[in-house]
Amino acid sequence: MSIEHDAGARTGQDQPTGGPALPQRRHLVTEIPGPRSRELLARKRSAVPPGIGTTLPVFVTRAGGGVLVDADGNSLIDFGSGIAVTTVGNAAPRVVERVRRQAGEFTHTCFMVTPYESYVEVCERLNALTPGDHEKRSFLVNSGAEAVENAVKVARHATGRQAVVTFDHGYHGRTLLTMTLTAKNMPYKHRFGPFAPEVYRMPMAYPFRWPTGPENCAEEAAAQVVDAITKQIGAENVAAIVIEPIQGEGGFIEPPRGFLPALVSFARDNGIVFIADEVQTGFARTGRMFACEDEGIVPDIICTAKGIAGGLPLAAVTGRAELLDAVHVGGLGGTYGGNPLACEAALAVFDTIEAEDLTGRARRIGEIMLPRLRTLAERHPMVGDVRGRGAMVAIELVRPGTKDPDPAVTGEIARRCHADGLVVLTAGTYGNVLRFLPPLAMPEQLLEEGLSILEKAISSV
Repeated sequence: MSIEHDAGARTGQDQPTGGPALPQRRHLVTEIPGPRSRELLARKRSAVPPGIGTTLPVFVTRAGGGVLVDADGNSLIDFGSGIAVTTVGNAAPRVVERVRRQAGEFTHTCFMVTPYESYVEVCERLNALTPGDHEKRSFLVNSGAEAVENAVKVARHATGRQAVVTFDHGYHGRTLLTMTLTAKNMPYKHRFGPFAPEVYRMPMAYPFRWPTGPENCAEEAAAQVVDAITKQIGAENVAAIVIEPIQGEGGFIEPPRGFLPALVSFARDNGIVFIADEVQTGFARTGRMFACEDEGIVPDIICTAKGIAGGLPLAAVTGRAELLDAVHVGGLGGTYGGNPLACEAALAVFDTIEAEDLTGRARRIGEIMLPRLRTLAERHPMVGDVRGRGAMVAIELVRPGTKDPDPAVTGEIARRCHADGLVVLTAGTYGNVLRFLPPLAMPEQLLEEGLSILEKAISSV
């Protein structure tokens, strides 16, 4: 089988960031997946447990800008960014250079044994970049789940309280505690219990599905949360409120304006630590450095990961100095936390975001995507909702004339996009959301072509 698609071969020299000289075009030469990827998939099945799923079984050999190149030579448009990780582009030049240089110096000492400057510099940059002008401290770990778990540890230690409040549709990780904080059973929690104690789930402000309409959502949802905490837990027993400013795996649910500030105000009034999980929303993804900034929210603790280090494993906990300083020596840390290669990558990411105005680039991506998706929704009643901010955008698929979720159609649209060379991700508690996370390095012509492929897939279902 031979399929040829070539929409303007731009080289890496005129893409905003990304791998050098990697043509920025969609180019299909085999079916998806091709024969070499199928061979590798067979090897995966015999070596890797099936619990490690794969969205699209093409095995990547190169990536950069807005494309992924697979083992069969196909070049696919990337609307996933490795789930919001390669925000600055895959193999971004500054990241490559700093990591390559560091690898020649040393790869590990363990910061808790013999420290190094890059760890300290990353923490200094995070303290300066995150919302709020109060004195802050940061420490580094390996993953978003580890960051959230450590943030809860800090909140419990500092307050002397145990209860943690989380929200419907939230996703915070796969460790015991973060799996407990996560709302969705399948595939994240099914048969993995018993779960961690003293975790309480509250209703999320979900405008598309709010019973009395989106115009009432912020006020009513906040009132329900406050009432439930007061009656069921007691505010004086709550160590932390943990929430994503825009929910990720839950379906890119963007709470209406006013909901998050109401939660922050309640937390402040009751000595509760407000923890913002910005693992997916952080580092220019939403058109600001952090999504909290959109409503001027200043978290007590902010958790970051994914986009922080251009693809290398790194995460961080940044918070008020008095909270983090309260923990005894040795109470925080980990062998690999703040690996020197990942620290150098993070410093390169910070520089790239600033030098190339990637927050502005994210806003531009939203300006392109959202109007086209809203026009698509007007033509296709299966598109029940279009939402998002910056380069974090989603559509929710429903049975026409209702708000009943339609995960089957969602999966079919994703499959047709994949077959046509566009990588898209599904999400949502009901499995009926297509989420789009293009690298901020993506050239506009690729973004437009990707949207055309999506339109074709929806029209053909």
